[in-house]
Amino acid sequence: MEHGMSADYYERAFVRNLGIVSGEEQARLRESRVAIAGLGGLGGINFVTLVRMGIGGFNISDLDEFSIANINRQMGATSKTAGLQKVDVMASLARDIHPEVEIQAFPDGVHAGNIERFLTGADAVVDSIDFFALEPRKLLYRTARQLGKTVVFAAPIGFSGTLHVFSPRGMSFDEYFDIRDDMSPYDQLVAFAVGLVPRGTHWGYMDTRKVDLASHSGPSISSACNIASGLLTTEVLAIILGRRSPAAAPHYVQFDPYRRIYRTGYLRWGNRGLLQRLKRWVVARRFRDQAEAINGP
Repeated sequence: MEHGMSADYYERAFVRNLGIVSGEEQARLRESRVAIAGLGGLGGINFVTLVRMGIGGFNISDLDEFSIANINRQMGATSKTAGLQKVDVMASLARDIHPEVEIQAFPDGVHAGNIERFLTGADAVVDSIDFFALEPRKLLYRTARQLGKTVVFAAPIGFSGTLHVFSPRGMSFDEYFDIRDDMSPYDQLVAFAVGLVPRGTHWGYMDTRKVDLASHSGPSISSACNIASGLLTTEVLAIILGRRSPAAAPHYVQFDPYRRIYRTGYLRWGNRGLLQRLKRWVVARRFRDQAEAINGP
């Protein structure tokens, strides 16, 4: 990768990384590229964190503008950026940090017409797509798998963060969540939600009555976004540097500092296991009055 920035600027900007990464590893991060799909509550923090780690190139996608409702949790969301394209705001912020960072922006999100170009050259792929947007998410995972790319995914749930890694050689996204195209959109969303948190720590304190499927909204808080991003960006760094093999799906992680719980586990059959199927049935019943909002009339 060509860089116009002086070596002196880069070395001064990222010198405090040394000791956690070596000089040789920092040089490798500078030459690396990460594809980040989605720049919302988690994606923007992921992006800026990885920029501050000194990664030199990014493909970023998001089709939305910032709004006032994003203020409570989204990096780049301010009273001055409401109404502006997320990819433009975040690219500008990244260049303020790392002036010669190489960014390819995809302001129309990821779709069948650009997904291969979006993934081209990526050393790691980050799924930060909106929780409710399952179609572009499935496309991202299926194409990344075909191209031999590892996808890292984290989610802020209550006060906690989750982590899943999908290796092209391991269990696929569809297999882990047990999502099929012949399922209704509502059933797919339920399967996705349950698979995120197999041993959910958040159910005791999160008010699920605030989940509104019709408006694609639910409770969220900035501290959980920071926790989830810490899990994800650390995993991305480890993957790029080959520090260790990732604990890929069907492994999962949930860290909930509010309850002082760190849970890791292994779902041998993914969401197809008996207990997971029971949880899906319970969740589906809990929100069944909103199913029409997802499936349509």
